[in-house]
Amino acid sequence: MKVSDIQVQNEKETRAGFGEGIYEIGKENENVVVLTADLAGSFKLGPFIKDIPERFVQCGIAEANMIGVAAGLTIGGKIPYTTTFANFSTGRVYDQIRQSIAYSGKNVKVCASHAGLTLGEDGATHQILEDIGLMKMLPGMTVIVPCDFNQTKIATKAIASYDGPVYLRFGRPKWPNFTKEDGSDFVIGKAQQLSEGTDVTIFACGHLVWKAIEAGKALEAKGISVELINIHTIKPLDTEAIIKSISKTKCAVTCEEHNILGGLGDSIAQVAAKNCPIPIEYVGTNDTFGESGTPAQLLAKYGLDTPDVIAAVERVLARK
Repeated sequence: MKVSDIQVQNEKETRAGFGEGIYEIGKENENVVVLTADLAGSFKLGPFIKDIPERFVQCGIAEANMIGVAAGLTIGGKIPYTTTFANFSTGRVYDQIRQSIAYSGKNVKVCASHAGLTLGEDGATHQILEDIGLMKMLPGMTVIVPCDFNQTKIATKAIASYDGPVYLRFGRPKWPNFTKEDGSDFVIGKAQQLSEGTDVTIFACGHLVWKAIEAGKALEAKGISVELINIHTIKPLDTEAIIKSISKTKCAVTCEEHNILGGLGDSIAQVAAKNCPIPIEYVGTNDTFGESGTPAQLLAKYGLDTPDVIAAVERVLARK
């Protein structure tokens, strides 16, 4: 199983995977309720609203109120999914999530689109790069960052039967779609191994999984054996898979569309420090806000593109 064996099926928006997933699980589970803060179109909620209007709540541009309504709905046995941009799903309503959802373990699914730099032209005020850290620090909060359309759709459906608060993070642009359509390669809390290797482990999440795949293919062509692991569940973290891999390769690179402070990289480094200290290089934003630009321009400028992953691997191999 090599990185070069991974093939793209098509390109689709991860947020469209959410739209299809929420429609299907809404039809299957009568307790699923969708709330939005005036962003039904952005979350592809049209089919859900058309066919299941009685379980759709338009809260308007009142995100804090939406979180409170969602918390209340769980008391009656409902499974509320809240929908707004990642910046407004976390930073704007952190107090409400902490106090009304996490503290009492409410079964709310906080669903966040338009995360990271690939939001693009909307700029720094919307491109939140701190949300994974904010959410993973909340006791009892599960944090999931799927990598493509298929995985986002499967994760959207899976969290309905997963008890407790969940933060589900996905994005805006069309992105390579390569995971299994049936979701047999997705289990909450279990890392997805995409390739086996002996020289270096690359851990990635979200959109950066594809960048890691592109880098892995280039590195394999140079004779470097890459073990690539998709950490779609940031919390609870699959520590067993991490330790097993780094014990073999003895070095790692972490890739995320997020600040390197407090994100996936720090979670991997903590596991390594406690169990198997190794050299680690981070690919992510370096304690900075974003800016307006196309997704491609921003990933390149802020060091999250394929050449940056390759360079990180070369650095960590030199330190090995």
